[in-house]
Amino acid sequence: MSQLLKTPCYDLHLEAGAKMVPFAGYDMPVQYTLGVKKEHLHTRDAAGLFDVSHMGQLKLHGENAAKALESLVPVDIIDLPVGKQRYALFTNEQGGLQDDLMVSNFGDHLFVVVNAACKTQDIAHLQQHIGDQVEIEVMEDRALLALQGPQAAKVFERLVPESADMVFMDSRVLNFDGVDVIVGRAGYTGEDGFEISMPGEHAERLTRLLLAQDEVEWIGLGARDSLRLESGLCLYGHDIDSTTTPVEASLLWAISKVRRSDGERAGGFPGAAIILDQIATKDVSRKRIGMLGLGKAPVREGAELFNSDGDKIGIVTSGTAGPTRGAPVAMGYVAKEYAVLDNEIFSDVRGKKLPMRIEKMPFVEQRYFRG
Repeated sequence: MSQLLKTPCYDLHLEAGAKMVPFAGYDMPVQYTLGVKKEHLHTRDAAGLFDVSHMGQLKLHGENAAKALESLVPVDIIDLPVGKQRYALFTNEQGGLQDDLMVSNFGDHLFVVVNAACKTQDIAHLQQHIGDQVEIEVMEDRALLALQGPQAAKVFERLVPESADMVFMDSRVLNFDGVDVIVGRAGYTGEDGFEISMPGEHAERLTRLLLAQDEVEWIGLGARDSLRLESGLCLYGHDIDSTTTPVEASLLWAISKVRRSDGERAGGFPGAAIILDQIATKDVSRKRIGMLGLGKAPVREGAELFNSDGDKIGIVTSGTAGPTRGAPVAMGYVAKEYAVLDNEIFSDVRGKKLPMRIEKMPFVEQRYFRG
């Protein structure tokens, strides 16, 4: 087994008593001394700090960078305003999802963040398809921190006053204690907050400044997963993958109007014919749904789903105890005819059929700051 990579904050995790686990080729903190449930609730109540430096960070340079990237995603990149970011999807020729990513427009370049487990293939994908049109700068020595929760803005404004007037999906370069950092007002918890990209050499000092704030606690991968699931957000490789189309995944909101069949720049991305036909005809066999457990036992990824007659109708792709909601929550896929709100279905957990109700996501209110 190849040696695990370490993020620039690795020593800080050990100092904080983190339980470390292998994740996407890195040695990452799954939880700290608080424990997953308390970390989850702390993020919902105050401010949680997440080390997400394992993610891939790239810059795309070139006059036609936006046009080039738009050829690979069903998203409006050309008209993305300077200082804004957007959620995007890499699609394949079968209409499946190759990865999901965030794209920010900084005027003279695009800043792109991709998933850790996909970054090698994503960089190769970009090189193969648009490498002759753009310069792809892989930002190797960077840290990426996420400060999330209802008190995140107050904390960050204390340290970086220029962040005060940012709103959800803004992206800027700001000065954090003498260091230029890339800041996006977004995150993966459903809470208000910021993602902060910084040079690795300054990561320990800047991270300590954040941790010194009374409202802030380290949060590990365990609570990151339960927070994003309560907020109805997909995890690549679990809830979406290369065999899942955006229509099956209920991600129509992520397909820009200008890229749809009647849009100004319709199609032109991998798998466009398949995806646009599915949008038009609604002809898919399965749909991603949210489920609320009607008992106390959580269901986990891989649990099979059944109708009241005992027929298998789908599978769970993510499940957790739902600490904020106070009930088990899950998402997964069921045959299209069963994807109806309030339908009662059953999850097989160790031979027991546990009742679940199909519910609209997110399971808890998203609290992004839109100004």
